Amino acid sequence: MRHSYRLVCIAMAIALSLTLSCSKEEGRVTLMIGGAPAELDYWETLLEDFTENTGIEVGLMRQPTDTDQRRQSLIIPLEAGEGDPDVFLMDIVWIGQFAASGWLEGLEPMMAVDNFETSPFFSRVIDLADTYEGRLIALPVYVDAGLLYYRADLLIEYGFTSPPATWADLVKISVQIQAAQRMTNPDFWGFVWQGAQYEGLVCTFLEFSTAGGGGLVDDSGALTLDRPENIAALNFMRDLIATFGISRPNTYTEMKEEEVRSTFQSGNALFGRNWPYAWGLHQEDGSAVKGLVGISLLPAFSGGEHAATLGGWHIGISRSSDNKEAAWQLVKYIVSRDVQLGFALNLGWNPARQDIYNAPEIVEHVPHLVQLRDIFDSAVARPNVPYYSLLSRELQQRVNAALAGTATPAEALKTAQREGIDIVDRYRQ
Repeated sequence: MRHSYRLVCIAMAIALSLTLSCSKEEGRVTLMIGGAPAELDYWETLLEDFTENTGIEVGLMRQPTDTDQRRQSLIIPLEAGEGDPDVFLMDIVWIGQFAASGWLEGLEPMMAVDNFETSPFFSRVIDLADTYEGRLIALPVYVDAGLLYYRADLLIEYGFTSPPATWADLVKISVQIQAAQRMTNPDFWGFVWQGAQYEGLVCTFLEFSTAGGGGLVDDSGALTLDRPENIAALNFMRDLIATFGISRPNTYTEMKEEEVRSTFQSGNALFGRNWPYAWGLHQEDGSAVKGLVGISLLPAFSGGEHAATLGGWHIGISRSSDNKEAAWQLVKYIVSRDVQLGFALNLGWNPARQDIYNAPEIVEHVPHLVQLRDIFDSAVARPNVPYYSLLSRELQQRVNAALAGTATPAEALKTAQREGIDIVDRYRQ
């Protein structure tokens, strides 16, 4: 199946490349993006506006919605040094690999010519995600971070005035309200979160470990997966399922973003860890929790800090682009204030620019975004290294094994540390 999947990606990339190479004219740039049909239609409108104002034609290279397929369809032309695409969007975890491979054009020389400033953007995002070995090689288009969703109505009903600030408080509240709710709803759970073996599990683990004073790497960038704080955090994650009983038994087999969202949205959970995208779905007509939901920072451990894993999509220019000046004009347009505001109002995306969050239009139409600003300021990033995908797969496997009870947290993270060091050493050879 993997062989067939790669052949499909190759065929798709070749077809796109041949189509555009035959039609590309001087002064024309190509933009490669994916997403839902409605999002791509919105991009078409944006690009028409860009062309009308600049005279620069843009060819849109549509990608699939699936993130892995989007990544593969980008790697093929970039690795081959093709002129298209000139500009593309990247998931935050791709940036290190793309930069280390020499596929990204440095943005600072073009920024200097235009006196372009990054000060309107979240500085934490620029530093953690878009800067590689001291060079700015991308800019954020929209940002994500893990949130705590909660049933505000149930907290009030049971006498709680605010969402939990610590994980111990979350357990205490969940145990009490879960027991009461199950008298009429046996499918009710205190806390649902992403625990299946995929990238979302690494995001969840990073939040728990950082909130307890741990993390995936130390200040020097060295792997520290088996440090005591991480082991304690993983023990707690396992206890949420096996000891406290407030998280579903299938957490480590099935729970991804959509499973968490649907459980919470059907009225069957008190708390849920998810990304900002779920907010709009929770408020739709037909949602059992419409108008009943609050969002907050994820809890911290006693004496620790709140932590939210940083996500989102970023824009870059191919080093092989044959029209870099026009490509830069397109990048500037996409990260401009007006376009970012449009993304927020029309697509529900979280702006990468801080100067939008208090805009009157935001306060009136999407007021929950105002709360997200503080959450993005506390975001933590996954390691921005070219071998991250290999490291992530290893960590997914070991953390999931600990949740399933086939290894102790200490054993799982000791193995992850050993294998992770081997990955780093192989990359550096």
